[in-house]
Amino acid sequence: METITVHDLKKRKENGASFFLLDVREYHEYLVSNIEGHHIPYNDLESRLGEVDMHKDKDVVVMCRSGNTSKDAAKILIDSGFENVFSLEGGMKKWAKEIDPSLPVI
Repeated sequence: METITVHDLKKRKENGASFFLLDVREYHEYLVSNIEGHHIPYNDLESRLGEVDMHKDKDVVVMCRSGNTSKDAAKILIDSGFENVFSLEGGMKKWAKEIDPSLPVI
C-alpha cells in the first residue's frame, strides 16, 4: 500500500485529478469536518465495498482521523482486488493542521 501526503492530495484536488476519496472515520467525526469525500465508516467498509467498487478505475485515497485506520482500510481494499490505493498520511488531523486550520478535528 502506498501513502499520499496532505500536500499531494491538495494538489490533486486543485488540479481536478480523478480520484475517489474515501473517509473511513466515524459518522460523528465526519459531521464535525470533512473534505468532501465519500463516507463509509471503517466498521462498515467490508459490507459496503460495492460503493467503492464502481471507482476501481480511479486512484482510491483513504483517510481517517490520524492515518492509522486508513492503513487498515486500504489493506481491506487491496485484499479485495483494488490496485491503486493510497492512505492519507496523518489523516484529517494533519490536513487541518497543514492545509486548512479552520477545520475542527475531534
